Amino acid sequence: MTRLSVEMLAADAPEPITSAGHAQLGIAVLAGIAVIVLLITKFKLHAFLALTIGSLALGAIAGAPLDKVLLSFSAGLGTTVAGVGVLIALGAILGKMLADSGGADQIVDTILEKAGGRSMPWAMVLIASVIGLPLFFEVGIVLLIPVVLMVAKRGNYSLMRIGIPALAGLSVMHGLVPPHPGPLVAIDAVGADLGVTLALGVLVAVPTVIIAGPVFSKYAARWVDVPAPDNMIPQRASEDLEKRPGFGATLFTVLLPVILMLAKALVDIVVDDPENPVQRVFDVVGAPMIALLASVLVGIFTLLRPAGFSKERVSPLVEKSLMPIAGILLIVGAGGGFKQTLIDTGVGQMVLEISENWSIPALLLAWLIAVAIRLATGSATVATVSAAGLVAPLAADMSTTHAALLVLAIGAGSLFFSHVNDAGFWMVKEYFGLTVGQNIKTWSVMETIISVVAGGFVLLLSLVI
Repeated sequence: MTRLSVEMLAADAPEPITSAGHAQLGIAVLAGIAVIVLLITKFKLHAFLALTIGSLALGAIAGAPLDKVLLSFSAGLGTTVAGVGVLIALGAILGKMLADSGGADQIVDTILEKAGGRSMPWAMVLIASVIGLPLFFEVGIVLLIPVVLMVAKRGNYSLMRIGIPALAGLSVMHGLVPPHPGPLVAIDAVGADLGVTLALGVLVAVPTVIIAGPVFSKYAARWVDVPAPDNMIPQRASEDLEKRPGFGATLFTVLLPVILMLAKALVDIVVDDPENPVQRVFDVVGAPMIALLASVLVGIFTLLRPAGFSKERVSPLVEKSLMPIAGILLIVGAGGGFKQTLIDTGVGQMVLEISENWSIPALLLAWLIAVAIRLATGSATVATVSAAGLVAPLAADMSTTHAALLVLAIGAGSLFFSHVNDAGFWMVKEYFGLTVGQNIKTWSVMETIISVVAGGFVLLLSLVI
């Protein structure tokens, strides 16, 4: 980015709510993030409260009037929830329908029937990637753990040889591919195109999941050779159902939002005329909310009805699917508030100016910031929303593809080295019956490989597109 473009952006940017210099703003950022980290890790405070308090601390130390800080935080929270809240809710409903109807089990069982021997790790990657598209990471783990443990037990496979590919598929989807909350928030923060980000995210995800999944699992199985624990095999959702939806219908329902969003991106590239009726139609049907809503409505007939769900059971299912995401919505919203506070206090402009002087590629800077926050807080979502707020001004002078790559760089950095301050670390440890050391050798290293490999592919793509 040239100095001229920085000056032009500065002229167009809104007046910051503080006149603090770079040194004071830098201290304010570090203090704000330190407050968030301490409250989450030391005092075990919920991330929503930690982000709220951290935003107030940031504004106060930057010298901004607290009433204006409150307005910035509230505006950012409202804008973020308005932008991604409905998408997260629709994704949760689709995921619940997939799980409770037995559709997820149908996909798993069908793929496993066709796989065996050396192809089993690849089958686990495929299962996790498909299941992981509409599901939050924690829900995906709960759904896939019974499958991983049963396959390892019955097929006499190494637990790591089967488990690592499944975890890699879930984690890559979570960090890089919308409609997961992290990528959605980053897309909203930097103003990236969702369809282009989705297409590039899938392009980066494929080689990343291969390297971090089936390839790395060979070494993980040698480092940690443990059997599947008998006492950790929970009941599968479809064991209580008399019938399940078909494989083809289930797969179509899961992939429908992706198909519609990618179709919109393709039409935008090929037609490139906002007044063209074809493009206007695809702009509507390929909009994330419409694409997910269509999938949910289709799922009523392709997932719930074939599983024997009466229309009276649909509303309670939707209610149950929405309750667990309240915390996620609040965290995402507070992250948006923190982002807006960063921007309104002038921190975003400061990062823009400093990055121009440092000559660090914007994508690498975004990755490094996300890595630092991930290591400190343990939360991929907190890392994503915080990093997106810091580097959002860098996207103002970027092309559509590079803005999408900025989102992916943030997502890749947010997955770096999961350790003891990450809830996912403990979920994997307990389900697989590992020690802390064994979990670091396998799960933590796998997350680091995903982060580094995905970040590397993002940088390579930035050189050619």
